[in-house]
Amino acid sequence: MTTRTTATHCPFCAFQCGMLVGDGDRVGVPAGIVPDGFPVNRGQLCTKGFNAGVLLGHRSRLLHPLVRGRSGELEEASWEAALDELAERLAAIGAAHGPGAVGVFGSGALTNEKAYLLGKFARVALKTPNIDYNGRYCMASAAAGANRAFGLDRGLPFPVADIGDADVVLLWGSNCAETMPPIMQWFDAQQARGGTLIVADPRRTATARRAGLHLQLRPGTDLALANGMLHCAIAEGLVDRDYIGSRTSGFDAVRRAVLSDDPTRVERITGVPEDLIRRAVRLLAGKPASMLLSGRGPEQQSKGVDSVLAFTNLMLALGKVGRPAAGYGCLTGQGNGQGGREHGQKADQLPGYRSIGDASDRAAAASVWGVPVGELPGPGRSAYELLDTMGLPGGLRGLLVVGSNVAVASPSAGRIGERLDALDCLAVLDAFPNETTERAHVVLPTTQWAEEEGTTTNLEGRVLHRRRHLDPPEGVRSDLEVLAGLAERLGCGPKFSFEGPREVFEELRRASRGGRADYSGISYERIDAEDGVFWPCPEEDHPGTPRLFAERFAHPDGRARFVPVRHRPAAEEPDGDYPVIFTTGRYREHYNSGAQTRRIGPLVASRPDPRLQIHPLLAARIGVADDGRALVESRRGSVVFRADLDPDIRPDTVFAPFHWGGRSAANLLTNPALDPVSRMPEFKVCAVRVSPAEGGDR
Repeated sequence: MTTRTTATHCPFCAFQCGMLVGDGDRVGVPAGIVPDGFPVNRGQLCTKGFNAGVLLGHRSRLLHPLVRGRSGELEEASWEAALDELAERLAAIGAAHGPGAVGVFGSGALTNEKAYLLGKFARVALKTPNIDYNGRYCMASAAAGANRAFGLDRGLPFPVADIGDADVVLLWGSNCAETMPPIMQWFDAQQARGGTLIVADPRRTATARRAGLHLQLRPGTDLALANGMLHCAIAEGLVDRDYIGSRTSGFDAVRRAVLSDDPTRVERITGVPEDLIRRAVRLLAGKPASMLLSGRGPEQQSKGVDSVLAFTNLMLALGKVGRPAAGYGCLTGQGNGQGGREHGQKADQLPGYRSIGDASDRAAAASVWGVPVGELPGPGRSAYELLDTMGLPGGLRGLLVVGSNVAVASPSAGRIGERLDALDCLAVLDAFPNETTERAHVVLPTTQWAEEEGTTTNLEGRVLHRRRHLDPPEGVRSDLEVLAGLAERLGCGPKFSFEGPREVFEELRRASRGGRADYSGISYERIDAEDGVFWPCPEEDHPGTPRLFAERFAHPDGRARFVPVRHRPAAEEPDGDYPVIFTTGRYREHYNSGAQTRRIGPLVASRPDPRLQIHPLLAARIGVADDGRALVESRRGSVVFRADLDPDIRPDTVFAPFHWGGRSAANLLTNPALDPVSRMPEFKVCAVRVSPAEGGDR
């Protein structure tokens, strides 16, 4: 029995827990994962992390390239044949329809090196503007709001340990006790010190049950509640006038905008009692170290950016942002959701969080890439808008998907499935078959987390080293190798010829220099020596930046911006035909589309299928029994779930997880209405009707 272990990081959420991967009876086959003393998770792992090693030797791994043959079936092919086929198809589509007819869809699970090279590949090799990624479905609203308010987006502008030092934490729309369990140690520490936890959520979740105060608002009314809290703070003289005057601009416009948001009116909109609204505001204002942390609940809405701006308005008015253990932060979701949105796989961005529409930013990227700046394409379509053009005149004819299961993860999933089937060429790079690979013309098997080296950036902005523990199976290549092989066939091989991830990272450092997300002072050696390095880090002797905004904000004048925002209804409100609100979220045992976690035996045994959480009063009214079959219908599709009767959800709302595909896909129901700024779909609010399914409780 070997005792070899490798210190690395979990492949799942943005907490990026440190872990030690160990070998089993056969060298190179991890039998188990044991915790590491990394300062973020401090030896804790959730059930997904403990079981992640199962995936490395899983029998359903993709081990050979697949090409759809004349029979219509996917058939094994050599790497050379598969890459030739794909390159020829992509080149032919570009020649016939223009380079914008080819699109690229990336992932928040990719390492920084992969995200960087994918953005470069789209713009230099394919010359297409149309690249986006599944982080558009996750972090886009928080990023847009933080950029407008502070001039810079980093999920948490302080280390996660600061949560433990906060006097008051308002956790808004995040059930992190289920979705990110190791983070709860910091909330436990905060409460052990006498601190108060407030949770705003339509459900009394596992997280809300640990709070001292629960604001059980109606889905889609987060903006109204935040504005109502600011109204109370102003009316009761709780705002910090000195801070507002010295560190911000635009407060008067926001003050006028919330004049009508008195708590009586806000109670009618949100369902949160007036006395609880006032109590929450007084708690936040009454202590120096108060923070507001948001999750996907308020962000995955057609007014997600405005909701985030309402949060930043509130915390700026209270004078908290930039102070110790205080301010506003966003709990990033995907494993490399932070780094994934910084280095160019987003439709409007270039490496270093530069803007593709800015002339100086374009010149900086073109210089590093060695291409004429005029050859770089401009901004492309956002994720859902990109997918919604597939097969349509003037839209996509070919799509390269890297590490994302778009057939399950996208809103109005039935429509997206139809659009995928209309493509002339769909190619997918992934480690496992999924609902998207089933529709592909070319499938290329790629390495997993412990089979490759690279960097990720966790929710704090800490750049980490994901280390390789074992060799990948024979016949499997890394995404970097696949992109290099395609680039060679597309005539620009030298620009993608790297010895490995470290050499890619060195180019990323140069490309990010001077950008808002400046990694130029970060090296693999520093990451290893310092347990990660916080960006921005512009020089090798720079200490990194664990805490942002202590002295100035990232706007040119150093001041934060108040932005007036007003409540408006969700894009689809309940009515006589669809009288119930449907919202989605995650289970502890599963992750995103479930393409990986639905293959792990202990996780499947614990959560074998999606369940509909429904209040007993609503269930009794419509005749749905506990564990009975409930038909949920929206204007886009229908799903039959087994019902869990639970008083911890509002009687006007039902909930289901989104980890399953096929006829169990919650996203068959969800609304693709987009936020006008972030282009985030409204996953969290749509109107449905619920009835007993045929067969009742059988």
